[in-house]
Amino acid sequence: MVKVSIGVPVYNVEEYLRQCLNSIMEQTFTDFEVIMVDDGSTDNSFNICQEYVARDNRFKLFHQENKGNGGSRNTCLKYMNGEFITWIDSDDVIKPNYLEKLLQVQNETDTQIINCMFYYIKDGTEHYFDYTSIYPDLKRIELSGRDALKTVLFDKYKIIELAGTLVESSLYKGWYCTEGVMYEDFGSKFKLYPRANTVVAIPEQLYGYRQRNNGTIGKTNQPKTFLEELKVSNNMLTNVEKYIYYMDIMNFSEKKIYKESIDYITGYSLYRANMLRSEEDKQLYFEYVNKYKEKLKRYWNMGDE
Repeated sequence: MVKVSIGVPVYNVEEYLRQCLNSIMEQTFTDFEVIMVDDGSTDNSFNICQEYVARDNRFKLFHQENKGNGGSRNTCLKYMNGEFITWIDSDDVIKPNYLEKLLQVQNETDTQIINCMFYYIKDGTEHYFDYTSIYPDLKRIELSGRDALKTVLFDKYKIIELAGTLVESSLYKGWYCTEGVMYEDFGSKFKLYPRANTVVAIPEQLYGYRQRNNGTIGKTNQPKTFLEELKVSNNMLTNVEKYIYYMDIMNFSEKKIYKESIDYITGYSLYRANMLRSEEDKQLYFEYVNKYKEKLKRYWNMGDE
């Protein structure tokens, strides 16, 4: 058994793919395997992946018809054999000590989930952030799985992403990543928290997230009609309902959690409304969201809160 399995979903990223795979090859910790799943790419991505399979026997490549990011992750899991699992999106990069540092923290804390912070890459420039509002003394944060679950909605510690995280592979037993939706991270990662002994977050910015207009998130932030935006928002609203369901299972069915969910939906809808092209579409959108919130309030017996 290798120490770490690295999952790399691949779809039409020929411009950035070599940078991603090179950053994996340059890791100071070397006991890993790379499971690449080409999700029906129509550019040169599959051929680039083949190059790395030929160069390094730690790299393994699988091809499938397009299923989206969630479907690629589920396929990766079928072939992973590592003690730990981490995900790297195929247009992103990691620092050379990414694996070494996360494993060092795991060894020191015996935690089952370790998260690092992100820096961002925009137009080829790296942007680093001041995380002292989260880490006032720049020391790691340790949470129970239950406490980590409570932070999901507003992502207090910036740990909602599947990328930038090292997870003990046993936690993925029976885990399934939602397919065919956007924001599959938000709707899937938190399912790992109830199983974990502890969840650790560290302030080091070891994972480079690339911001690009033609990426999944970039496309969702472009101007839309009401119906186009509804498809995006409904994915997120479904994730919120799923999250509350898990909170109920964990006996967190408190009015505070319900209120936070309504507050989250309100803030999210105000942000997403800026993506709409016309005032008429905005009005339709807010009417839809308000009716949705009222439905949830009735279901949760929140009255006029």
